[in-house]
Amino acid sequence: MLQRSKSSRPFRPALTARVAAARQGKERVEIMAQGKSQVVSKVAAETAAQGQKVMNDGAAQARVAMEKNMEQMTKGAESIFKAAEEAAEFGRGNVEAFTKAAQTWASGSQDLARQYMALAQGLTDHALEGAKALAGVKSVNEAAELQAKFAKAALEKMVAEGTKLQEASVKLAETAFAPVNARMTVAMEKLAKPLAA
Repeated sequence: MLQRSKSSRPFRPALTARVAAARQGKERVEIMAQGKSQVVSKVAAETAAQGQKVMNDGAAQARVAMEKNMEQMTKGAESIFKAAEEAAEFGRGNVEAFTKAAQTWASGSQDLARQYMALAQGLTDHALEGAKALAGVKSVNEAAELQAKFAKAALEKMVAEGTKLQEASVKLAETAFAPVNARMTVAMEKLAKPLAA
């Protein structure tokens, strides 16, 4: 084995100094590492706190936005339901108006039919009366006068009754279509509201 010479011993204090310096450097590195570790921990804690704050702020903003959206959706749904109810009510009113108009028309038509039948019956009775009277005449002049008299009476009755029937028909049409006309007025008013607003 090799032995160390005594002459290498003077370097020993230098070696010891280097080891001591290395130890001090290591301690400094450890101190610096502890300081950096504390700085890193502090930065990490601050970053985590900022991240938490950002998340909390974002969640609060999202909640506010969601509440606004829900409020708007609720208002929209309410207005849609209200419009649907109004449309259904308007439709019911229309059905009622048409039903009332149909009932009025049907009963009025029956009355008009009775009046027409009464007129036809009256004219038939008048014609039979005229035929009986003509059967008992003794001269052509008397027959001509009697025929003219019955024809004039029948024409006057037809004109008078026809005028009554025409007036009754017009009145029936006005009465029967009054509910429908009223619904048309309501519809025009409803259509005019959005245009005026």
